[in-house]
Amino acid sequence: MKLVFVYGPPAAGKYTVSKRVAEITGLALFHNHLVVDTVASVFPFGSPSFVRLREQFWMDVFKAAVAEDRSLVFTFQPEGSVSPAFAQRAVDLVRGAGGEVFMVHLKLSADGQAARIANEDRARFGKLRDAALLAKLQSEFETCERAMPAADLVIGTETVPVETAAGMIAARLGV
Repeated sequence: MKLVFVYGPPAAGKYTVSKRVAEITGLALFHNHLVVDTVASVFPFGSPSFVRLREQFWMDVFKAAVAEDRSLVFTFQPEGSVSPAFAQRAVDLVRGAGGEVFMVHLKLSADGQAARIANEDRARFGKLRDAALLAKLQSEFETCERAMPAADLVIGTETVPVETAAGMIAARLGV
């Protein structure tokens, strides 16, 4: 089982790149906003039940994927309402069962984020679209990113097109 763990700041292209990786490789795409939006439909974002259920759902999917040897691409944005140990727990779970984890860090400057944050396609998943809120949360996001496990591949999406980024990931996976 392979877990391709794609993370980065808001608007870095995690979903867009990961969707293309899934198309190229045939791996399932587990976009974190599917869980975020589902849990947020019942519990307020950041509330204790939201935080607990979101992480439980993510981990339950990883456990089931390991048990059934189903490889996947997972998108994730490190932020303050997620336990700093979450990513390492996911890595330990998969590797502990003999699986492989490939950590991909998509990078985008604060200016690049500001330029993309209001894009209409971000509304589809209820993603952050407020430039003022992004600026307010910038240091929190950067701190949370530093707590992530080491990346196997770092891609600057400001200069690397989606197709190229997806190809780089697929090539490192041997696909």
